[in-house]
Amino acid sequence: MLRMTGIAIYRQDDRHPQAQACAACEVRSSALFGALDDAGLDRIHTHIASLTFDPDATVYDRGTAGLAVYTVRAGLVRFERTTERGDRRIVRLAGRGDLIGQEALLQRPYADEAVACTPVQLCRIPRTLIDELARGEGTLPRELMLRWQVALDAAETWVADLSTGPARRRLLRLLLRLSEHADPGGQIWMPRREEIGAMLDMTVETASRLISALRREGVLELARSRSRSARLDAAALQKALRAEDSA
Repeated sequence: MLRMTGIAIYRQDDRHPQAQACAACEVRSSALFGALDDAGLDRIHTHIASLTFDPDATVYDRGTAGLAVYTVRAGLVRFERTTERGDRRIVRLAGRGDLIGQEALLQRPYADEAVACTPVQLCRIPRTLIDELARGEGTLPRELMLRWQVALDAAETWVADLSTGPARRRLLRLLLRLSEHADPGGQIWMPRREEIGAMLDMTVETASRLISALRREGVLELARSRSRSARLDAAALQKALRAEDSA
C-alpha cells in the first residue's frame, strides 16, 4: 500500500511547518539536497511528494518512464528483474539516505522493479526539479555524479560478494550487508527463502538448509512473530566469515 502527501519545499522562515520538518529530517545532511546552498534552495518552485510504502509494495516498475528520483528516508528497497529464462533476480538493495531511480535523470525507463522490503519512507523528487537546479552553478551536479558512482560501486560489490563463491559464504556476506541496514533496535530485515535464492542464485532448499545451520550456530536468531526480522550475533557472524575466507 502507498500513502502520499505533498510537501512544498519553498524556502521559508523557520516558523513554517515545512521548514521545521526539513530542519529535523535525519537524512537531510546526507540526502541529495544536502548539497544545495541557500541560493539553490531559494530557486526551488515545485513540490516533493512524501511517500510511505508497506512491505512488498512496488515503488516503480521496470520499463516505466522515469519521471522522478527518490531519496530513501527510512527502510529498505530491493531491485528485481526477470531474466530471459523467466528467473527472478534481486540485483541490489538501497537503504536510508540512498538516491534511487537515477535513470530518470537521463530520461530513460527504470531498469529494475523497485520493491519495499520493510515499511519505507521516500521523498519523490521530480526530474524537472533536478534539471532546473543542475543548470545552476551549485554543487548539485557533482553530488549527482557521486551518487551515480555510489550506485555503480554497490552493483559491482553485489556481484563480487554475492554472486560468486560457495553458497554459505554468499549467505554470510548477505547477512553482513543486511546488518548495515539494521533498525535502531538492532534487527535486520530477513528475506524469505525464495528471496534469498533470487539474491544469491541458489535453490530454496539450499537457502533453508543454510539458514537452519546458522541458527544452530547462534549466528542468526529469527523473530518469533511474522515481522520478517532477525537479530545477528556480530561476533559469531565475523567468526563464520573468517572461517569461510580461510577455507
